[in-house]
Amino acid sequence: MDNHTKDIFGSFIQAVGTIESAIGSTPIEALSKRLLNNLTVKGNVLQAVGCGLSADAQETISFEKIGDEVQSIGNVTVIIGLLLKLKNQQNKKLVITGNGLQALGALISLTDEFNDRTQSGRNYNIIGNALQSIGNSMQAVSGIYDLQENKGEDAEILDILGSWIQAVGSIFSLVGQVLEERDEAEKHQPE
Repeated sequence: MDNHTKDIFGSFIQAVGTIESAIGSTPIEALSKRLLNNLTVKGNVLQAVGCGLSADAQETISFEKIGDEVQSIGNVTVIIGLLLKLKNQQNKKLVITGNGLQALGALISLTDEFNDRTQSGRNYNIIGNALQSIGNSMQAVSGIYDLQENKGEDAEILDILGSWIQAVGSIFSLVGQVLEERDEAEKHQPE
């Protein structure tokens, strides 16, 4: 798989993962809490793999590569927080940290877009990374609210909104990545 295809595939896997996590964070009466939790875990796994593939597709060290790596580490941290049988507060703190790392990773990737020479997809990637950072920040704040007493409903609403904002951002980033990689591949085609 060439790097252009790997980057697009990584963005696709990440988008699928964010949508799956958003579904998992949304209380749906027809789905059990266990199934929703499994969707959240699996979605974070897909996000970690997608970010890892996108980072691996970058041939040189860049803010985009570092941002993808930080996001992947953030997803792994969330997964650990969701799966380990620690004290409830410690699990929540791991999830908060993971969401914060994802927000930071999206911001790092965002800075790369302002210097990107490939114009195609640039605006989509800027919007996508900004939305992902906002969404992950909202999820981190929801986790902090959840640690406080009497903030349960506010925390849940913030988490749901943050999850869906991140998912929309990942779709924007996927579209931007497809446009960017297509143009870069065309520029390197022998005539």
